[in-house]
Amino acid sequence: MERKRGQQTVFFKNKPIIIGHYSLVGPKEGKGPLRDYFSKIENDDLFGQKTYEKAERTMIEQSLRGAVENAGIKFGDVRLFLSGDLLNQIISSSYAARSFDIPYVGVFGACSTMAESLALGACLIDGGHFDTVACSTSSHFSTAERQFRFPLELGNQRPPTSQWTVTGSGSTILSCKGHGPRITCATFGKVTDYGINDVNNMGAAMAPKMAIIGP
Repeated sequence: MERKRGQQTVFFKNKPIIIGHYSLVGPKEGKGPLRDYFSKIENDDLFGQKTYEKAERTMIEQSLRGAVENAGIKFGDVRLFLSGDLLNQIISSSYAARSFDIPYVGVFGACSTMAESLALGACLIDGGHFDTVACSTSSHFSTAERQFRFPLELGNQRPPTSQWTVTGSGSTILSCKGHGPRITCATFGKVTDYGINDVNNMGAAMAPKMAIIGP
């Protein structure tokens, strides 16, 4: 059977299956409207570490371990680890990958990293290159503020309309066999620049893409 292809969309013949998942968030997210959907909520946004960067690495490690356990498999069954975050050289994901004896591919798509890793993982499974792939992403409010705006220690005032980067990490396990939701297709988007230059208004920069993929 010939594989269907669109201009930007890949339709999978061997539809990959999400066999495991896990999400871990900080205290602010744990008080929000989605709190009942998270696997674990931490009361300490340092996650027992001395720095926020180390906390973010810990988040990825914990979410991946949780996803593997949720899938009912062993780490030895995972053939590839796809992950990314918001920091320079995706350092949180890279340091987390150091803790696991799994081949690693780092991806960077900012807020699209989870969808990007799922799409790439699905392509690799559908093509028969891997049978089990782990996909992860993370962000931490305090590391993102230091990276893109001002370190928290400066005490800068935030405008009331500024967005808040989530403190959390999510992981999924994709497989060519098992039970769970199937990924039927993946659409790879284009970079669209509407000239938004307000660093505190990330929502406006992302709005065009949300309108495209929304109903």
